[in-house]
Amino acid sequence: MNLILLQEADFISPDIVRLSGRRLEHIVNVHRAKPGRQLRVGLLDGNIGYGQITTLADQQVELRVELSKNAPPPPPITLILALPRPKMLKRIIQHVTALGVKKLVLINSYRVEKSYWQTPWLEEEKLFEQCLLGLEQAVDTQMPEILLRKRFKPFVEDELPELCQGSQKLVAHPVGGTACPVDIGEACTLAIGPEGGFIAYEVEKLKEAGFHSVHLGPRILRVETALPVLVSRLFPSY
Repeated sequence: MNLILLQEADFISPDIVRLSGRRLEHIVNVHRAKPGRQLRVGLLDGNIGYGQITTLADQQVELRVELSKNAPPPPPITLILALPRPKMLKRIIQHVTALGVKKLVLINSYRVEKSYWQTPWLEEEKLFEQCLLGLEQAVDTQMPEILLRKRFKPFVEDELPELCQGSQKLVAHPVGGTACPVDIGEACTLAIGPEGGFIAYEVEKLKEAGFHSVHLGPRILRVETALPVLVSRLFPSY
């Protein structure tokens, strides 16, 4: 936890917050903080700053906070991702959030098992928890928007054209295409398939929507590995 994230409900006065639970445990057991210690804090969807511990007890901690710094700017990317296996989903949501992606669309694909859509990790509360972990890791406060789209063709034909308007459109595919560009300097919509990649039909539908196929070389990478590599190549300064 590189940032202690605050929410509006934590404030007991304009500049005092009261925390308990997981955040209190982190302050006590990881920071080993005492009254007077300053810790880095940030308001969810707001600014970042510091909080000074004023009161520390067994069940709660109070901090006087000053939030004066903007959250880091996000890379101008919209990520379209075939729904991963449930056991990978938590980790990938954290990675996506830590990388600064602010719009993620989880879509269906031929190689996505129908059972994946039944996982409780797609519940709004569960996604929110994983996003919080990603924000805490990256010292960010801006919560990403996550959309779920269970039908590939209607999404690509009806929603995608407007969603990716005005951006460079790329689909990561291990076969064919060109090497992934570096530091593109413009907005981008990036589509990443499931393990094994999109099938040929899906790649063609994306190409019809204006997407260009790119790859990371001859090695076939897992989605959780390819995702941060792709984003960091496209936007290395973020």
